[in-house]
Amino acid sequence: MNREPSSRSMRLLVPLIVGLVFLGFWELLVRASDIPPFVLPAPSVIAESLAQNFGSLMTSLWATLRVTLAAFLLAVVGGIGLAILFSQNRLLETALFPYAVALQVTPVVAIAPLIIIWVGYDRVEIAVLILAWIVAFFPILSNTTLGLRSADHNLRDLFRLYGASRWQVLSELQLPSALPYILAGMKISGGLALIGAVVAEFVAGSGAATGLAWRIVEAGNRLDIPRMFAALFLLSTLGICIFFALTLLEQRLLRNWHESAIRREI
Repeated sequence: MNREPSSRSMRLLVPLIVGLVFLGFWELLVRASDIPPFVLPAPSVIAESLAQNFGSLMTSLWATLRVTLAAFLLAVVGGIGLAILFSQNRLLETALFPYAVALQVTPVVAIAPLIIIWVGYDRVEIAVLILAWIVAFFPILSNTTLGLRSADHNLRDLFRLYGASRWQVLSELQLPSALPYILAGMKISGGLALIGAVVAEFVAGSGAATGLAWRIVEAGNRLDIPRMFAALFLLSTLGICIFFALTLLEQRLLRNWHESAIRREI
């Protein structure tokens, strides 16, 4: 018996019901306790603020999304490329991987002012892009490196036995074996790219007064808390959309051959 349609409906319906119950409880709590909007606005007030500021917030959303996507794509290209170099040269990996780890564990808030100074306040968008890339880069690098190492050693020996070149081993064995690891790293990196872009916009301040992070700071300074929540809602929605888009990509690429994505009849 195939329960896939019903299980898919449940996966969509249950979180939706929980979200609606939570919003209803929030609305009732704020109204019953007479909490002022500058402390905790009700969902209806947030929705009204979102409608009133929809144009400016969507413009800021696009600015943040543009930086996030650019940082994510650079992280994917750079992380996979460097991981391939590591798989072909262990000495290079030994020399450079610790510095990649050091770059990852360094708080982006600590290095953001330096990046902005080095790049220049007249090119803050480039500084924000660099900072978002730094945050998003390491998961791609580490997951791809692990995936390339995880190729079956028996198959690798078989390839060499038949005289396969390094490129053939890489393209026909290692990269296909590493694909689930790469996609898992991309799912992590997509969210981190958004976080990096937002944190970088916060640190950059008014020099990057285009993204959603600046709208949040601006609304907070003016005690316009409903607009702050509206911007936060758009950021959360954007992060969820990025995650589900990458999850869909993962399922499309793996569903015909990898155990993690094969659907089975129960």
